Order: sequence, then C-alpha cells, then structure tokens
Amino acid sequence: MEYLPNILFAIILIAGIGYFAKNVKKLIRNIKLGQDVNVSDNKNQRWKNMAMIALGQSKMVKRPIAGFLHIVVYVGFVIINLEVLEIIIDGLFGTHRIGLKILSESVYGFLIGSFEILAVLVLVAVIVFWLRRNVIKLKRFLSSEMKGWPKSDGNIILYFEVVLMCLFLTMNATDTSFQALDSGNIISQFIAHWFNGFSEGTLHIIERAAWWLHIVGILIFLNYLYFSKHLHILLAFPNTYYGKLTPKGQFTNLESVTNEVKLMMDPNADPFAAPPEGAEAAVPAKFGASDVQDLNWVQLLNAYTCTECGRCTSSCPANLTGKKLSPRKIMMDTRDRLEEVGKNIDANGGEFKDDGKQLLGDYITNEELWACTTCNACVEACPVSIDPLSIILEMRRYLVMEQSAAPMELNNMMTNIENNGAPWPYNQMDRLNWVNE
Repeated sequence: MEYLPNILFAIILIAGIGYFAKNVKKLIRNIKLGQDVNVSDNKNQRWKNMAMIALGQSKMVKRPIAGFLHIVVYVGFVIINLEVLEIIIDGLFGTHRIGLKILSESVYGFLIGSFEILAVLVLVAVIVFWLRRNVIKLKRFLSSEMKGWPKSDGNIILYFEVVLMCLFLTMNATDTSFQALDSGNIISQFIAHWFNGFSEGTLHIIERAAWWLHIVGILIFLNYLYFSKHLHILLAFPNTYYGKLTPKGQFTNLESVTNEVKLMMDPNADPFAAPPEGAEAAVPAKFGASDVQDLNWVQLLNAYTCTECGRCTSSCPANLTGKKLSPRKIMMDTRDRLEEVGKNIDANGGEFKDDGKQLLGDYITNEELWACTTCNACVEACPVSIDPLSIILEMRRYLVMEQSAAPMELNNMMTNIENNGAPWPYNQMDRLNWVNE
C-alpha cells in the first residue's frame, strides 16, 4: 500500500503520454496524405524564421495588445510547466519537492517565486482574452465559422489555463513545509491566509488534491491539444520552419504546362516530335486540387497549425467588402475535411474508401475561391506563417484546368489572350488606335 500512489501515478502518466503519442502518430499520418514537396532548401533562413516567428513571436506583436498578452501566456505557461519535471519525479519516486534536495533553498525559492508571478500574469492575460471574446466581442471572433465548437474551444482552453494556474498557486499555498521556508512564496503567502482556520491534516489533503489535479489536468490538456486549435502550440515550430520562402507575389508553375507554353512560343519547335525522356513523368495525374489528398503536405500542416485567431480574415479586402471569402474558414475547412478523411481511413482498415465528398464543393465553394484577390494580405497577417492563398490557387487551378469552370469574365480574358495576345477584345492591328484619339 505504501507504493500505491506511485504506481497509480505511473499508470496515469503512461496512459496520458501513450494516448498523446497515439494521436501524434495519427496526426503525422494525416499530414503525410498530402503530395510530396521539396522544402529542404535554405536551411539557415528556415531556422531563423522558426526562431523569430515561432519562438520570438515577432509577428504576434504587430497587434501590440494581443501580442503582449499572448507572449505572457506563452512564456508563463511554458516556464511554469518546467515544474512538471519535479512533479513527475516526486510522483514516481514518492519524494516531495525534490528540487529542494538538488538546488539551494535560495535558487529553488527564486524559481518557484518566478513561477508564481508568471502564474498571476497568465491569469490576468487569460481573463483579458476571455473578456475580448465574450464581453467586448471583437468582430473577428464573431464570424459564421466561429460559431459552435470553434467558439467553445476558444473558451475551454482559457478555462483550462485558469484552473491549472489556480491549482498551482493553491498547491503552494497549502504546502505548510514550503510556506515555512518563506522563500519563493511571493504570491502563495497571501493565498495561504485564506486557509488559516484549517488543521494540518486538512491542509495536507488540499495540497495533495491540488497536486494530483494539477498533473492530471496537464495530461488532459496535453491530450486535448489534438482536438483543439491549440495544436499550434506544438506545430507552430515546424510550420514556420517549412513556411514559404519565395516572394509573396510569386506563384508556383507546373513544369508540364511551362514546357507546353515554351513549345508553343518556339517557332522552330516540332509539335509532333517525341517528348524528351522524363517529360511525360512531369505531367500530373490531376491539375490543381479538389480534395485534401491533392494538396501538398506543407499545406496540410498549415491547416492543423491554424490558430483560428482571424487575423487573416480581418485583413482580407474581399472579406472586408462583404464577400463570402474568409481565409480562416479555408484553413478550418481543410483541417475538418482532413480529419474526416483520417477517420474514414481508420474505419476502413487503413485504406480510404470513397465517401462521395471532397473539399471543393462540400466544404469550400467556388464563390469563396473566386472572391480572392490574391493580394497576400492573409499570408502577411498570419502569426505562424500559414498560407491560405496557396490552397485557394490550387483549387482554382483545378476549376480552370480540369473543369473549365472559371467565371465568364476570366474565360473572356483567356480567350482574348489566346486570340489577340492581350486581355482586351481588340485586334492586334488596332492596338495603337488609342494614340490617334
């Protein structure tokens, strides 16, 4: 019976980490459903982007209030959870505050004191975030795609953080041996007064309950990430590393189409000549994308990394002028469809069974795609280097090249280019007539 708490702790720890690992494996499987893409270039710049954007939060602070509060929560939550290492050691080996046996009292007190200050700052920041969402009701949190689960998810994670910070402070406040040190209890010493009337035994029970709830809560939070937009806590780092490095106005071209255009523009080329070796392999099975499997794996990683913050949508000129397009919804729809495909694979023994649905049409409409002005405002605004525009362009490519389903205005323009060498419906011989006017 003496080792029962340690055994129970080990079981809970293994179960929590094991379930998380299982979901991470599923996450990687889903991302790998995407097409291969080479992102091994310019590693120095990629590491720099990850350090500046994911770790340094450089794009978050472009909106100072939200940026500062996010940094407080980010830094506070990460640093406070360093204490999880101590909790794990104490839980597995039956020790109590093992840090005091390894570190000097002053160093340990400094660390715990810093954690307590950060815990209070996190609480303040989380309360402000909650007020912005639910009382002030910022417009970017009220879009149609933010109703139901996305809205609840945003609040649930805030409640999680409040509970975990309160449990941490309560654990310290009711630990009589820690309070007796009078070192590191910068905040908890004031909370300890709330429990002055309690006996030593009752205080021990409260402290143990807070300790257990704190570690179990962290494990629940860890496993909740897979089902939440807060997966970006983990994926922001690889996403910023693999982010687009080419200039924002540069589009991707299909090699097969480029070769065809070059052939058409070369007066000496023989259109009936056999293609050079390997040229046929460059022709894709499908032009563009109609479902998530047609997108590349970086785009699918983008979808899972989306924070649903709405900075992209609030910066989108099409959305601001009342168009149906919301770049945030594009990413959320891609992630939802990818999850649906993943569940389909799980239900069918590892193989995808055609469900009669696809990303284009069932999730994202043609109207949304053609509302995009390709201005890159959404890409510039994203704090974690997500590129909604690349998905929009791939789906447009499918509509034009596979279904000939471009809007009439675009079809007219392409016909004019083909016939007149310009977007306008004027004969090439009449092109300079405007000079005479």
